[in-house]
Amino acid sequence: MKLFYSPGACSLATHIVLRELDVPFEMERVDAKTGRTETGADFRSINPKGQVAALQLDDGQVLTESAALLQYVGGLKPDAGLVPDDLLARARLQEQLNFIASELHSAFSPLFNSATSPQNREAAATRIAAKLDHIETLFADGRSFVLGEAYSVADAHLFVIAGWAEPTGIGLDRWPRLEAHGARIAGRPAVREAMAAEGLVAP
Repeated sequence: MKLFYSPGACSLATHIVLRELDVPFEMERVDAKTGRTETGADFRSINPKGQVAALQLDDGQVLTESAALLQYVGGLKPDAGLVPDDLLARARLQEQLNFIASELHSAFSPLFNSATSPQNREAAATRIAAKLDHIETLFADGRSFVLGEAYSVADAHLFVIAGWAEPTGIGLDRWPRLEAHGARIAGRPAVREAMAAEGLVAP
C-alpha cells in the first residue's frame, strides 16, 4: 500500500495506525500548495478531491477520508482491537470519528488559510473551543481513551486533530483531560516513529 500524506495533516492518523499494526506500506509526500507529489505526480489524478489522506491499495484502488482509512487499516489486523468487533462499540467508534472529522477538523480549517480575516479567525477559535469543551466532557468519567479503556483508531485521529491547537495558538491548557490524552498517545512508539518519519520531531 502507499499512503499519500502531508506532514502533520490528518493523514498522520492513518500513518500512526499503519505503524501501530506493523503493516507494510510506502509513503509519498504531497505538497499542499502545488498539489504535486514528491515524484512530480498531480495529486488530483490520484485523489480528485485534492486532499490528503489517500491510501492506494495493493490492487490500485484508492481510499480517501480519514474516518474510512482508519477503519480500513485498523481492521486489517482484527486481533489488535483497534476497531471494535461489537456492533454498538463500532457505532460509537464511527460516532467519534465523524465528530472529529466533520466538526473539529472543519472548525480548524479557517486558521490554516492565510486569507482568513482576524474576525473570522476569532470566530473559528470560538467554534474550536466549543468542540474541545465537548471532547473534554468525554473524559470526565476518568476514561483513558476515546472509547473507554481500550486504545482505538479514534485516539490516533483525536491526537492529530486536537494537536493542531498548539500551532494555531489556541493551546490545550483549558482542557486538561484532553491534554493528558494527547500526552498518553504521544508516548506510544508508533506515534513517535510516524512523527519522526514526517519530520515533525527528531528521530
